[in-house]
Amino acid sequence: MATSPTVRFLDRTTPPHIATLILMAGIGALSLNVFLPSLPSMAEHFGVEYSLMQLSVSAYLATTAVVQIAIGPISDRYGRRPVVLGTSTIFILASIGAVYAPNFTVFLICRLLQTAIATAFVISRAVIRDMVPQEQAASMIGYVTMGMSVVPMLGPALGGSLDEAFGWQASFWVLAAGGLLVFVLCFFDQGETFTKREGGFSAQMREYPKLLTSQRFWGYCLAAAFSSGAFFAYLGGAPFVGSEVFNMEPSELGLYFGAPAIGYLVGNGLSGRFSITVGINRMVLLGALLAVSGMALLLLLDLLGISHPYVFFGFMISIGLGNGIMLPNANAGMLSVRPALAGSAAGLGGAFMIGGGAALSVIAGFILGPDTGARPLIILMLITAVIAVLCALWVIKRSAVVEDAT
Repeated sequence: MATSPTVRFLDRTTPPHIATLILMAGIGALSLNVFLPSLPSMAEHFGVEYSLMQLSVSAYLATTAVVQIAIGPISDRYGRRPVVLGTSTIFILASIGAVYAPNFTVFLICRLLQTAIATAFVISRAVIRDMVPQEQAASMIGYVTMGMSVVPMLGPALGGSLDEAFGWQASFWVLAAGGLLVFVLCFFDQGETFTKREGGFSAQMREYPKLLTSQRFWGYCLAAAFSSGAFFAYLGGAPFVGSEVFNMEPSELGLYFGAPAIGYLVGNGLSGRFSITVGINRMVLLGALLAVSGMALLLLLDLLGISHPYVFFGFMISIGLGNGIMLPNANAGMLSVRPALAGSAAGLGGAFMIGGGAALSVIAGFILGPDTGARPLIILMLITAVIAVLCALWVIKRSAVVEDAT
């Protein structure tokens, strides 16, 4: 087995330290969820309906998908380091712009420009695959996302508290500061890990059909997309469930909202510990099955009339646990189909996860109403988790065919 390269913190001649990779991934996660408890107050501030304000989530996810598709090939052509430094600068300026936006249109433009930080998450995974082979990559991604998972666990609670104390703008000042920290740390610590190949961009393009026609790649990609889709549906619907169904205050909702991150933290730890010995395909299937089990039990309790914040948010831990186990392994699988296109694979896979998440986030917002309770959201999340199981089974089948062929 290949050994990991030498890494020295704050040394630009070596690959980035794991702490840098965690921060790169974590700021993107914080940008997604820190302000969610503030959506009602933000809608009031800009004088728009809640459903329109929710575009700051769904449109952000959709734009992130486009950004990730573009940034993967760019990082495969020009390297990882310059892309992170450039996009983090855009993120800092956009975060400050959101604070001073005079109306909702300007705010939304700034919010969409914040999607530049999504490149840091794509590149953190590509950097890992540059450094180590497939099984080690799944383990290392698991440990990176385990550290990162603290961010979404604390982000909503932080955002809710900041909203009550200083207003919704405080969350965006925190994001600007986080972007600055990413820029400084990457400038001094992120050595280039990508080795440019001969033949330039045309040679890179000739590699793409081998990636895009791989059934294994699409199996990993869709399994990750539908598994994370359940979580994105939660992002789109849980603020409504918390505020309208359970009548929670922003600070209280922020505390409950981070429940999936608890499971995600544990799942990432299990992935980091067992991916090498268990194998990535079985870990992908296990994660999907755990998510389905949790949502099925929650739906059963809801049908029995058992509805309480402890029950609803408590079972959301299973979604985080399933994703925490599945996603590092599915991502490692995606990036290993064509290692020379790791950045492109990370971007395309991330685009499907985020793009599908944007659609599910919008759907979640539309299917919930004053008289629906949480059940439509639970059903939507269960359906997407079941599809993730089917995709995981497909990956296992295709992997067996590949092994038999070799």
